[in-house]
Parts: sequence; C-alpha cells; structure tokens
Amino acid sequence: MKHRNTIFVEDCEIISHDAFDGEQYIMRVQAPKIAAKAKPGSFAHLTVHPLRPMRRPISIMRVNKELGWVDFLYKKLGEGTALLAERTVGEKINILGPIGKAFEIKPERKRPLLIGGGVGMPPMVFIAEHCYQLNHEQQAGYEPLVILGSEVPFPFTSKPSEIMVPGIPDGVIASMPLLDDWNIPSRLASLQGYAGTYEGYVTDLARHWLQALTDEQRNEVEIYSCGPHPMLEAVAKLAKEFDLPCQVSLEEFMACAVGGCAGCVVEVQTEQGPAMKRVCVDGPVFDAYSVFS
Repeated sequence: MKHRNTIFVEDCEIISHDAFDGEQYIMRVQAPKIAAKAKPGSFAHLTVHPLRPMRRPISIMRVNKELGWVDFLYKKLGEGTALLAERTVGEKINILGPIGKAFEIKPERKRPLLIGGGVGMPPMVFIAEHCYQLNHEQQAGYEPLVILGSEVPFPFTSKPSEIMVPGIPDGVIASMPLLDDWNIPSRLASLQGYAGTYEGYVTDLARHWLQALTDEQRNEVEIYSCGPHPMLEAVAKLAKEFDLPCQVSLEEFMACAVGGCAGCVVEVQTEQGPAMKRVCVDGPVFDAYSVFS
C-alpha cells in the first residue's frame, strides 16, 4: 500500500485555539504521530464535532516534531468550520493525517518564492520554516521570499520588516513577524488598503521582485503557491512569463481524503495525455504547468 504507515488516526488534545479578525482561527493540537511525518504541503482531515461524521480537510501550517504539536489555520465558512471554531482548549478531536503529496524543495533552487493567498498561507509558512531549519542544521543556504495576500485582515499582527528586499516598492514593509524572527523576508499584498501592504495582487508584487533579480539569481528561483484557483492560475502565468518551475497546492472539496471516493479529481496533463488525478493523494501538490496549460 502506497500510504501504509504514513497516515495516522489520532485523538488530539487542543492546546490552543485563537480567533482572529475575518473569522479566522489558528488551532494547535497535540498530535505526535502526525507531527513526525508531516511535510510542507501535507494536510489533515479533522472531525469537527462528534455528531458530524464528515471531516474537513485543513492544511498544516507548522509542526514541532520534538514536542509533538501541529498548527492549523482555517477560516469559518460553513457549518463544519463553524462547529470546529466552537471547540475549546482541553477538548480532543479525531484527526486523520498527514495526507497528500508534499512540495519538493530542491537543493539547486536556493531562492524559493512562496506565494500564499487566504487560507493558502499555511503551506507557505511550513515551507519557510523547513528552509529555516535546513539552513540552521545543514547550512543549506536557502533564501526564500514569502508573499502573502488576503482580502480580510491577516491572521496575525503585521509589523514593519527589518529585512530589506531589493525590487519591492517603497513603503511596502508590512511583514509576518514569525518569518522575520526566522530571518526570512516576507511582504503582504491586499486590495483593502492595509498599512504597509502592497496595493494589488500577490503576482504583481512578485513580478517586482523577479524583475529586480539578475539572470543568475533568477535561475535559482522556483515558485511554490497555494490559494484560490484564480490566484493559482495567475501564479502559473507568472511562472511561465519568467520561465520558472512552479508547484501549486490545489484546494478542493473532499469526502474521504484518502483516495477512495474520487470526489476531488481534477484534470492533469501527463506525458500520456490528460488524466484525472485525485487531489487528496495524487496531490494536493502538482506541477503548475500540468494543471494550468
């Protein structure tokens, strides 16, 4: 079995559950088996309430393998996430995970460009922390840039970045403090006029940075992205514009999340022609050019 001994079912205690503007929540749970196996791009299937058997797929934002906790960022959108938002510290929820094909972080691409939109931000934070750990433990030399976009208030209190980024327009200084703490530059984009953010789309802000790179620097870039479908399509076009490799994590409605129901299939271009792939186990990460041709 392809996924034997890689997906676990755990009854996980909620350690913290914090609410943010825009009906967004960050929940930390004790899930040592999931934390030990999760990779950037993995997601989990959460039971939102004991009386609601249908689970909800949520991307993993951070893990701590030593302490055994996992962080999830989600937005209250429907009945399921509304029930999840009511769960309190000390309660236990049943979680299935980690699930899915993860992002591939390549040693020859030392300048990852991480673009996250809305609830697509968590996998980008996970990649950034993974790069930070590789730099700390192996002197890997990764220099990621994280660009995050949201049309509701960001689920953190932004601060002016202390890390300068060539090519970023003057005044665009708002950042995610956690990333600054890791010495990883980040910038924010929105159409809502938030202080210090770029007034426009994440792809337009990314273009400013890409245009400022030398050819040699640009050859070290790979784009990684997660977010709404129209944003991912725009990211794929940006990657094609600069002839860059690009990986995207797709967001789809799921029932089983382990490949049995085939309810989350998308058409993907392969060497053998078009094929229907399951986002849950064949993805959620795909080569952008195979999805957006």
